[in-house]
Amino acid sequence: MIQSFDDLKSFIAADLASIGQPLNLKTWIVNPVLRFTVIMRVLAFCQNTNKSALLRIPVLLWFRRLSLKLGFSIGPNVFGPGVAIVHTGLLIIDPTTRIGRNCRIHMGVHIGGAAVFVDPEKASEYSPRLGDNVYIAPGAKIYGPIHIGSNCTIGANAVVTKSFEDEGLMIAGVPAHVLSTGETGGRAIRTVKET
Repeated sequence: MIQSFDDLKSFIAADLASIGQPLNLKTWIVNPVLRFTVIMRVLAFCQNTNKSALLRIPVLLWFRRLSLKLGFSIGPNVFGPGVAIVHTGLLIIDPTTRIGRNCRIHMGVHIGGAAVFVDPEKASEYSPRLGDNVYIAPGAKIYGPIHIGSNCTIGANAVVTKSFEDEGLMIAGVPAHVLSTGETGGRAIRTVKET
């Protein structure tokens, strides 16, 4: 969670590394997902540090405008550092969900809490928790008070309704089940080729 300006800078730097693009005028103009990611981090910073409404409200409006344009419904404190949202298109994540570092996520993913009406103070107890280095393929659906371990891959169109707490799993199918074990989290971490 972003609690200071230094946290904000480190989260944005990790996100840019995961996306694989620098933050410059060209990428700012041509890459709306990069803009969304940066504004999402700035909004989290403003909310978590109780910045003035004069700053917080314009950032919130910009964030909501980008969300509508891109088809995203995501809260500002969902992802750890190093998120890479790969495409524009429908992407819905319950705002009480928590996802660790270096998540790579594709379009058509829906991550939601349990289908029960609960006290808003306890809503986070009913939403998914995902570890670090998780790769989420297009169309995956993840629901309920479940836990997914670090270094896992969730396959395309998988429907995950139970916990898979071991690390390094390949999870796929309807309903989801383990296809293989081992280090699969490398799909979530962008590797930079040296020249």
